[in-house]
Amino acid sequence: MLQVIGAGLPRTGTMTLKNALETLLGAPCHHMAEVFSRVEIDAPGFSAAAKGDFPDWDELLKGYAAAVDWPASAFYAELAEHYPDAVVVLSRRDSFESWWTSANNTVFRKFNDIEDPSGGPWLAMVQGVWDYAFEGADREDKDAVEAAYDRYHEKVRETIPADRLVEFETGAGWEPLCTALGLPIPDVPFPHLNSTKDFNAQIESIKAGKQPGQ
Repeated sequence: MLQVIGAGLPRTGTMTLKNALETLLGAPCHHMAEVFSRVEIDAPGFSAAAKGDFPDWDELLKGYAAAVDWPASAFYAELAEHYPDAVVVLSRRDSFESWWTSANNTVFRKFNDIEDPSGGPWLAMVQGVWDYAFEGADREDKDAVEAAYDRYHEKVRETIPADRLVEFETGAGWEPLCTALGLPIPDVPFPHLNSTKDFNAQIESIKAGKQPGQ
C-alpha cells in the first residue's frame, strides 16, 4: 500500500526522491527506472490508465510503499483518491526554464533513441502518459509545453489539500519529507542522484541491452 505518492514530473529529482523514500520507508519505491525490468506489467497497466481505463492499483503497485516519477506520478490524483492516507509529494525545479533545459538534455532527446526492448509497448506507454499529463502538447513547441506545465502544477495544488501536499524543491533535503511522514531525520547524507550525465549514461546502457544499474 502506498504511503507516498509522487506528483512531480520527470527531471525534478525523482531518482533522488526514490532513494530517499526507500531509506525512510524501508521498502521499494516505484520509478521509471523500475519499468524496464517489468515492462510486461507496467506498460499495459499505465497505457490503459492514460486512456481512462484505470487498473487495479493495489495489484499494479504491489510491493511498493511509494511511487514517484512517470508513469505513476501522472496519475497522482487517482492514486491519492485510492490511497487517502498517503502523503503527496510535488517535486519540482525552481522554474520552467531549468526543467525545460534538463528535460531537453535528457528525456526529450533520448527517449526516442531507445530501442524499445518490449517491441513498442514501453514507448506507447510513455507517449500516452505524456499526452495525459501535458494534454497532448507538442514536445517541440516550448510555449505549448510551458502552458501545459503550468496547468499541471496548478491542477496538483487544486486537487490535493494543502495539509496533504509537500512541495519539494530540488535540494530541499530530509526535513520536508520527515516532517510530513512523522519520521526522524536519518543520520546519513541526503542522496543526490541521476544528474544529466548519469541519465545519459544510463540510456546508453539501456540501448546496449543492459538493465538500469548493470
